[in-house]
Amino acid sequence: MRIDLHTHSTASDGTDSPAELVRGAAACGLDVVALTDHDTTRGHAEAIAALSEGLTLVTGAELSCRLDGVGLHMLAYLFDPEEPALLAERELVRDDRVPRAKAMIARLNGLGVPVTWEQVARIAGDGSVGRPHIASALVELGVVPTVSDAFTQDWLADGARAYVDKHETDPFEAIRLVKAAGGVTVFAHPGAAKRGRTVPEASLAKLAEAGLDGIEVDHMDHDAPTRERLRGLAADVGLLTTGSSDYHGSRKTCVLGEYTTDPEVYGEITRRATGAFPVPGAGGHRA
Repeated sequence: MRIDLHTHSTASDGTDSPAELVRGAAACGLDVVALTDHDTTRGHAEAIAALSEGLTLVTGAELSCRLDGVGLHMLAYLFDPEEPALLAERELVRDDRVPRAKAMIARLNGLGVPVTWEQVARIAGDGSVGRPHIASALVELGVVPTVSDAFTQDWLADGARAYVDKHETDPFEAIRLVKAAGGVTVFAHPGAAKRGRTVPEASLAKLAEAGLDGIEVDHMDHDAPTRERLRGLAADVGLLTTGSSDYHGSRKTCVLGEYTTDPEVYGEITRRATGAFPVPGAGGHRA
């Protein structure tokens, strides 16, 4: 069984529509795929409608959090999307994305980059606007060769010249909210140091005590020593370990199914969830 628990669609900053994403997941031989767009569940209905027999969808979201000044992403799986407190918090984060993007554009203009809100809005389309959309605009303008090259201290990385803070959830509060909505939480790519500052690994024990279920270990931004270290830390504090592609379509180089999650870990995630259930494709069975 091949399981990819971290992907993005045009509902946030991916380039595949939710329907295209699930068709791609089936085509590359995945049995289970999670749709985890940033701070939104808008793509779930389209993804479910496009499911084919043999592919199961895990509904989720990737929540924007910040701990002691360091940004982190919290994957939330199988929660009730209508639970009022978690829904309100997601809306707070989403609503702050547009003014934040416009402020970053203003900073880029001050640095001599002729990026415009209209350009970024066109790239974002109906998705929740974020830094990857601004990064794509920089690629279009020839400022940087790739989206990844925009996430440096010269441009859009945390604390960089054009960086602007947005509303982000305290991760302990995120865990509480997701648990109250019947969901399961996994700390996404915790050792991705090339993206900027990372949360101190000592914080994993505190997050585990607060109810964190797992950490994403097998990820393109973790080298082999980092993965080994994270597995040891997870074992020490009783956390599940997952693997995922963090697929964004053509916006990043990762491919669907590049890293996967052990079926036993996936089974434990589904056992812990009470807010929603995995959705099997037509004619399939619950995974």
